[in-house]
Amino acid sequence: MTTRPTAVNGGVPSPAGLARRAGRVIAAAPDAPTLCTPLHAESGIEIHALTDVGEALAMLRSHTADVLVLDWDDPAVGSAAACAAVRADPRLAATWIVAVVDRWPRATVARREGADDVIVRPLRAPEIAARLRLGVDAARDRASDHLLRALMAHVPGVLYRSAWDRGYTVELISDEIERITGYPAADFVESRRRTLLSIMHPDDVESVMARAAEVTDGRSFVLEYRLICADGAVRWMIDRGQLARGPGGRVWMDGVIVDVTDLREAEHALRREAVEHARVEELRASRARIVAAADDARRRIERDLHDGAQQRLVTLRLQLSLARRRMATDPDAAAVMIEDVGEELRLALAELRELARGIHPATLSERGLRPAVEALASRCPLPVEVESLPVARFAAGVEAAAYFTISEALTNVAKYAAADYATVRGAIERDALVVEVHDDGRGGADATGGSGLTGLADRVRAQGGTLSVISPAGAGTTVRAVIPLNGEHR
Repeated sequence: MTTRPTAVNGGVPSPAGLARRAGRVIAAAPDAPTLCTPLHAESGIEIHALTDVGEALAMLRSHTADVLVLDWDDPAVGSAAACAAVRADPRLAATWIVAVVDRWPRATVARREGADDVIVRPLRAPEIAARLRLGVDAARDRASDHLLRALMAHVPGVLYRSAWDRGYTVELISDEIERITGYPAADFVESRRRTLLSIMHPDDVESVMARAAEVTDGRSFVLEYRLICADGAVRWMIDRGQLARGPGGRVWMDGVIVDVTDLREAEHALRREAVEHARVEELRASRARIVAAADDARRRIERDLHDGAQQRLVTLRLQLSLARRRMATDPDAAAVMIEDVGEELRLALAELRELARGIHPATLSERGLRPAVEALASRCPLPVEVESLPVARFAAGVEAAAYFTISEALTNVAKYAAADYATVRGAIERDALVVEVHDDGRGGADATGGSGLTGLADRVRAQGGTLSVISPAGAGTTVRAVIPLNGEHR
C-alpha cells in the first residue's frame, strides 16, 4: 500500500490570500503520456509529459513545477541522479518528487534515494490523479513553509503565533526575538522557560491584558508596551496582529512585534529639543522684560528723586540761606527756621531710605532673608504672620528673588485682596528655596493680568525657578516661588 504525501512543515497551513499560478506537473518516464492522462481532467493543473529526463530537468529549472514524476526502475532515466540534482538546487527546494516503481521493494529504495512519494505499478487512473493532486498541495505547503521561514528570518520584526485558547502559549516565534531581547526563540516556544508576558514591563502588563481581552475575530489590534531584555535594558515594542481560527475550534493570535525604541527616543529627543527651545525663547523674552523693567525702574527712581528728595533738599538749602541772613536781625525766628529745616531733613532721609528699600533693602544684604521679610511684614498695613523662613544665607540672586516675591505678593494683598491677614512661609525642599504668601481674601487673582507678577515670574525664572499663583474665587490667593539653590546656601 502507498502512503499519503504529507507536507514537511509540520502542518502549518498555506498562507491565505496568496495569488497562485496553476499547479504544474512534469513527468519523465517512457510511459509519461499514459501516466499523466488522468490529470488532464483536473482543473488548475498544467501537465507536461516527457520521455527524456534531461529535458524534464531543463523545463523544471526554467518553469518551476510543483511535482516531478520519475521512473525509478528505468536505468536510462537515471532517476536517483536527477533527484540528487533537484535536491542540490535551492531554487527547486519545494519540488515534490514522485517515484514510479514496478514492485514494493523498490519503493523503499526510492524513498532512501530522495523521493517524497511512491506510486507502484500497475497504474490506476484514480490513484494517480489523487496522489499527484496531493503532491501539488504538498509542494505548495513546502513552498509556503520556505516562504514563512524566509520571512521570519528577514522581516525586521518578531513574527509569532500564540495559542489564544491555551493561555497565550507561544507556538511559533522568529529568531529576531533574540536580537531584540537577548533571549533565544526556543525559550518562548511552549513556555519552556519564559513568555512574552514574563519579560514585559510590570507597569504595562495590566493594560496589555485588558486590551487583549477586547480583541475579537477578524479585527486587528495594535499594542504598545515595553520589554525588559536579558541585559536589563528596556525597549519599546509595537505589536500588530489579529485572531485567526483553525480546525477544531482552535484560536491563534498571529502578529509581528517591531522594536520602536530608536523611534521613541528620537521622538523624545525632538520633544526635549522643542521644550528646550521654548525655554530658551521664554528666557530670552524674560530677560528682555527684565531689562525693560530695569529701565522703567531707573526712570521712576530718577523721577522720584527729582520730584521728592531733590526738591526737598533744594528748598532746605534756600531755608538755610534765609535763616543765616536772619540770624543777625532775628535770632529767635532763625532758630525756629533751623528747627524746621531739621525736621525736613529727617523726612528727606526717611524718603531716601524708603526709596533705597524699594531698590534693594539694606537689611537683606546685611542680615539676610528672614530679618528682611520680618521688617517688611511689620510695615504691611494688614497683619502678616511669618510662620517659617530658613535662617541660612543664600546667594544674592536667590535672596532677592525670594524677597521681592514676598514683597510684591504682600503689596497685592494690601491693594486688591480685601484680606484680613496674610501668612508667609518658606522652606528648603529638594535643593530649592520655596516661599509662599497666602491670604484669606477674595481670590480670583489673574497671574497674567498685571506687570507686577509678570516681573516677579521673570525674576524667579532668571534664577532657574518657577512662580505659580493659585487663586480660586472666594478662597484666597497663594503665591508660590520655587528657586533652585544649586548648593549655594550656607
